[in-house]
Amino acid sequence: MNAPLMGKGLSVIMPALNEEDNVSAAIQETLAAFEACGIDGEVIVINDGSSDKTGERAQGLAVRFPGKVRVIEHELPKGIGASFWDGVDAAAADAVVMLPGDNENDPLEILRYFRLLEHVDLVIPFIYNRQARPGFRNILSLFYRLIINMTFVVNFNYTNGTVLYRKSILKELSWRSSGFFFQTDILIRSVKKGYLFAEVPYKLGIRKKGSSKAISFPSFLQVAAGYIRLFRDFYLTPRRRTEFRPDSQTAARRNGEAKIHG
Repeated sequence: MNAPLMGKGLSVIMPALNEEDNVSAAIQETLAAFEACGIDGEVIVINDGSSDKTGERAQGLAVRFPGKVRVIEHELPKGIGASFWDGVDAAAADAVVMLPGDNENDPLEILRYFRLLEHVDLVIPFIYNRQARPGFRNILSLFYRLIINMTFVVNFNYTNGTVLYRKSILKELSWRSSGFFFQTDILIRSVKKGYLFAEVPYKLGIRKKGSSKAISFPSFLQVAAGYIRLFRDFYLTPRRRTEFRPDSQTAARRNGEAKIHG
């Protein structure tokens, strides 16, 4: 028996820092994708201490679409990881995904896979049109992926995308990475614990306005600190016995197999 997705289907967490030119389109395209995919969802915008009109424009859409758009305000920037976790805590749905407010991502590219959460607990996208990004960014991504896969003995195609999560497996994590490493941290901890996942192809769009904040010295330091923390927890800390969330798809499928083979 599949673990059901209860309540609202999906909460989209949308961090936004100085994205006044992009956030309105990002929100409205997400709402359109909900309708196209038949998903009962909500958009939670995290205005991460923006100094422009990002918050004002998000609040305007929250008034226009009550019950579908909410805004959480950070007085000062906390970072994309912290914004994601604030969104998780506020989410009304049983599944969550992060879509940045820069409008670089087409929501349909990940929302089309929403129903896979009836079979797994994580849906992990990988980019198949890497030419959409500069060559230098692709080279960095390649080296990053090699380091992560070799260090933690995994074989991910991509770890920093718009991952769909069953929210309950996030709520049980004892550590919350708050920097740019947070997606990789979640995936390694969850998948190495044994939670079922699926990797799916994903077409990346091209950022329409502004510049990415992912490639910077502070973000590099956040990634390095997150990597060291994960390495320590994975290799230097005693592991506890694996117990899956009873409302996870992994637990449901394992229990089903036990009944079949018992």
